[in-house]
Amino acid sequence: MGRTLATATQIILEEQTAFADFRRTLRASDQQIFDALFAGARKHTAAISMAAHALPFESILLAMLLEEHRKVQELDERLQALEHRLARLEPRE
Repeated sequence: MGRTLATATQIILEEQTAFADFRRTLRASDQQIFDALFAGARKHTAAISMAAHALPFESILLAMLLEEHRKVQELDERLQALEHRLARLEPRE
């Protein structure tokens, strides 16, 4: 029998646990952000599990970056829509 490999979810939890001391030293508001980053990584467990060539933490960081960039893009789209609406409401000179 061969060894059973850890799932991507287990790997993420192991990495999060490994950073427990780091997390503990953060302010409470930063601890929430830290937890949210790992929650974002868990949305990409399938992709993390397919990145066998990378170190597990590299894949987790990339998943975190993807989630953060997605949020930035959504905010940018909302800002552009608001600017467009504002431009239509402003009187023309």
